[in-house]
Amino acid sequence: MNIRASLVFWAAIGISSQAFSAKTFVYCSEGSPSNFNPQTVTDGPSFNANSATLFNRLVEFKQGSTEIEAGLAESWTISKDGLKYTFKLRPNVQFHTNFGFTPTRAMNAEDVLFSFGRQKDPNHPYHKVGRGSYEYFASMQMGEIIKEIKKLDDMTVEFTLSQKEAPFMANMAMDFASIHSKEYGDFLLAKKAQDKMDMEPVGTGPFVFESYQKDTLIRFKSFDKHWAGQPKIDKLVFAITPDPTVRAQKLKTGECHLMAEPNPADLPALKQASQLKVLDRDGLNVGYLAFNTSKKPFDNPLVRKAILHALNRENYISAVYLGNATLAKNPIPPSMWSHNNDVVDYDYSIEKAKEFLKKAGMTNGFETELWTLPVSRPYNPSGKKMGELMQADLAKVGIKVKLLSYDWPTYLEKSRKGEHQMVQLGWTGDNGDPDNFLNILLGCASVKSGSNVSRWCHQPFNELVQQAKIVTDQKKRSDLYMKAQVVFKDQAPWATLAHGRVFRAMSTKVEGYQIHPFGRDSFAKVELKD
Repeated sequence: MNIRASLVFWAAIGISSQAFSAKTFVYCSEGSPSNFNPQTVTDGPSFNANSATLFNRLVEFKQGSTEIEAGLAESWTISKDGLKYTFKLRPNVQFHTNFGFTPTRAMNAEDVLFSFGRQKDPNHPYHKVGRGSYEYFASMQMGEIIKEIKKLDDMTVEFTLSQKEAPFMANMAMDFASIHSKEYGDFLLAKKAQDKMDMEPVGTGPFVFESYQKDTLIRFKSFDKHWAGQPKIDKLVFAITPDPTVRAQKLKTGECHLMAEPNPADLPALKQASQLKVLDRDGLNVGYLAFNTSKKPFDNPLVRKAILHALNRENYISAVYLGNATLAKNPIPPSMWSHNNDVVDYDYSIEKAKEFLKKAGMTNGFETELWTLPVSRPYNPSGKKMGELMQADLAKVGIKVKLLSYDWPTYLEKSRKGEHQMVQLGWTGDNGDPDNFLNILLGCASVKSGSNVSRWCHQPFNELVQQAKIVTDQKKRSDLYMKAQVVFKDQAPWATLAHGRVFRAMSTKVEGYQIHPFGRDSFAKVELKD
């Protein structure tokens, strides 16, 4: 990219040549955020734009790891009965100054109570603000598990649980547990501008939110008072670019420094470009086709099994992922403890598909809709192409499929409400625990919260998953989860598709970036070398 073209690009996105001389990092992201509050979203593009960028949690996952380390809490203790967790807060943690708001104090226990209270307490002044939906908190039944949150003093908070919760500390490092400023909440409440809490965010994170141009750009600046040290880049820009081929072209011409979710077909050329480098690692993810079991004919397991036999999933691995994925037979990836390798998968068989349709009384098939993923994700790099392959496969057994899609936030919102019949989705783990897949995506409580888009509440499965949450011995937990996977496969609320390998392409000038096992893109430790 020549100097003139470079200046034209930077002017186009509204950054002056003076700002260009500073260290401005441009990230070509794959989709728009639903909002800027990690308590109310569940998708990767939103978490990248809000959680690691703007906020912190009491405990964090180490960069590139599933190991927990101190965050806004400098230490913690757990009672012998496993029911009390006491967090000692880090002193002198500063909140951002923004939107006419200037904090008068450092982060303290009131902010922790405010942040969890918003999700737990229906009478909290912010509980119904925005979407008023806290999917993780609800799906994980945190409202019932957390019996009480008490301020012991300004810098000490005690969580009392109603039952033992094996993954509790891992859960506390998840995005939904981000800490917000109570003082900023009170500031907006006094102005009757509560909706700005989720769209003009104030956190303690490494970057400060500046502006959002819908579906186009997000601008941040580094936070010079960040408790872990100021980032090494001055400005951070998210250039929202849904088309992966366009993202790759922008990367090649120097219009961005790092791109999310490269198209598998573009990887060879990206790897060969001398000014670029490509990182990859196994993904802690699963891509799936969910059947809305609350709607006919998908309430019938025989119909679901017919579709599983009709889908040539091996072909999708080669045609859509270009081999950069493994076929999924379980709802958790093979690298996760408790993965049941003995589960018998559904083979591709037109004859068996027709046989199951006949048993279901649908010999001539039926008409239906299938929603195709509108963004590139590691668990599904091309929803449209996969949808076309699925459409052709199902036509062979008499199932006529109409393909539909929506912009990413709308797609998520409508699927949470159960407006679909069949929908392509996927999941990247948040904490390294099987509960994060099996309970969040398939538990009965998750039907109401919206993360269980199959709307499948099957008590034999749910009882196994709930029992596993309160058992502390990992071997016993693993046995329960393995049994749950057998039940899942028999009932087939999803067609499990693939576990995708994760790739990130970037300029050779980028240093300090690591692919996170949970699929988040964090820029706190990234720098640009000349």
